[in-house]
Order: sequence, then C-alpha cells, then structure tokens
Amino acid sequence: MDEHLNPEFLVEIDNPEARTRTFVFVLLDQFTMLCFACAIEPLRIANRMSGKELYRWTLAGEGGEFIESSNGTSFKLDIDLDELKRDDVMLVCGGVDVQAATTKRLLNWLRREARRGLIIGGLCTASYSLAKAGLLDGKRATIHWENQDSFTEAFDDVELTKSVFVMDGNRLSTAGGTSSIDLILKMIAEDHGEELANAVADQLIYSSIRTDQDSQRLSIPTRIGVRHPKLSQVIQMMEQNLEEPISPSVLASDVGMSTRQLERLFRRYLNRSPKRYYMELRLQKARNLLMQTDMSVINVALACGFASPSHFSKCYRAHYNTTPYRERGNQSARLSI
Repeated sequence: MDEHLNPEFLVEIDNPEARTRTFVFVLLDQFTMLCFACAIEPLRIANRMSGKELYRWTLAGEGGEFIESSNGTSFKLDIDLDELKRDDVMLVCGGVDVQAATTKRLLNWLRREARRGLIIGGLCTASYSLAKAGLLDGKRATIHWENQDSFTEAFDDVELTKSVFVMDGNRLSTAGGTSSIDLILKMIAEDHGEELANAVADQLIYSSIRTDQDSQRLSIPTRIGVRHPKLSQVIQMMEQNLEEPISPSVLASDVGMSTRQLERLFRRYLNRSPKRYYMELRLQKARNLLMQTDMSVINVALACGFASPSHFSKCYRAHYNTTPYRERGNQSARLSI
C-alpha cells in the first residue's frame, strides 16, 4: 500500500494543533505478535490518513537489545527499561508464560513509572504484570479469557471483566488478539475525532469496531455450534458455577424441563451427558489454574468443585491421561528451560 496518500483522501482531524503523542511498547519475553501488531498499525495508518505525525512509537524491553515473540520472530529494541516522559503512553505486550516474563526488575520499573503519572496499559496477558505490580488495585480490567480463572484467584483487588478492552482512568487493558485494534481506535477517536478512527478502520478492513461493552468470547450458541436457548442457558449456568456445581435436577428445573429432558438435550446436541459436560468444564478450569498459577493441587481441586484431592486426581487422569501433580511438574520444567 502506497504511503503517499492522494490528498483528496486525507482526513481532517479535530485538533490540527495537537502535539505528537508517543507510545512506548514494552515487549515482554515471548510476547504475542498479534496484539502488538494490532496496536501499532492503527497508529501508523492514522499518521498516513491525516498526513501528519500524530503518533510516534518506540520499543522497550529488559536489556534494551533484542526480544523474541512467541512465534520466534526477534525484534530489535530501541531502549532498555529507562525513564519515560510523563506524557508517554506505555503499553506492555504480554504473551505465553507471562509469569516468568514478569521479573522483579520489570515490576519495580512499572511501579516507578506509575508514580510519575503515566498512562499504562497491558495488552493480552500483560494485565497480569500490571496487577502483580499493584497498578490495577481497585481498577476495572480485562485479560484473555484463557487466563481469567488464574487472574481471579491471584488478584482479589482487581475488578476483572470479560470485556474486549477496558479504560479505567490512566490504566488500560485488552483481552489480546485483535482487541488492541479496538482500544487504539478508541484512543484515536478521543484524540482526533471519529472520522479519523473510522478511516483507519476502513484501511484495516475492520468493519465492526467493538466497544468496552462488548464481550471478548463468542456467544455460547456460536461456540458449541448449536442454537437452542435452553441448552445455552444451562451451559451459561454451568460456566458461572464451577466452584460450587449445581445438580442436573436443579439446572433442569431452572430452565423449565425435567432431568430426563435435559439429559436427552445434551445427548442430542453435544453427544454427552450434562454431568460429563459439566465435569469437562471444571477440569478445563483446573488445568488452567495448574498451568498458570502456583496454587496447590488441593486448592485447585477446591476451586473447581472437587471435595477431595483423590477424586480430583482420578477425574483429571481419566480426562487428560496424566495426574494434576505431573501436570504441575511438567509446567515447572517448561518454565525453567
């Protein structure tokens, strides 16, 4: 795409005298390239569509040399974890093994920069880093749905939402993936008007801009491939009650059917019993907690509705062909490599 845009396509911004705004992207080890690219490209396109340098950016990270993304691509950093300017916007880009990437030096640096009043955001899993530094205490935030269970267990003082992105004062967070686009488009609109933000979205072939009211996950009917209102309602109740499971008879009664009818509904559309489906949801949550937290196996079992560690271990082995203890050991070995 030619960066020299025909003048007739240039967008007039709301504030022609606005100063250039600098974004500092802090790339953590094994960061997700998609969340980074979806944040930086709208800024580049905003400059192109306005014919002005509205935004500039720099790449920061520990060591200030090179950093590797989760897909193996290496990036040359511009700066180390240096002191930033007060009007800079800092966006921390997370990815896999964010706990290991959240070092003591990074935490101290985040706290120091936060005390200076910077706008600080966490993209994808980097909300964990911000929360670990105490920057999200008393704030609303979001994180990728796969990390929500472990985040909730670790950070009681953060009001976690399932939104695509959240802006709470000078703290920003996104759910990962393409949600960075929505956050940056919102910021562009606030800085320079809706017309420019919409023009950037058009250039990105991004036809449906989401707001902070949109949920990050697909609807239950879309996820399971079945559009049955009562089935969706039951699954939603299951997902919301993993720590204290609800009996099939109560689930059935709550949606106005018999236990036998509920059983037939699950067999017909999901080829498993309600009890089996519920167990799989609980075990999936347990696996996330084992992989992403240092919670004891006993506490993981309790958090997922298992009354005893032995029953939990038996169910886990039957589903994943390994024990919770071995799963935890394998994860520790991966993190130490």
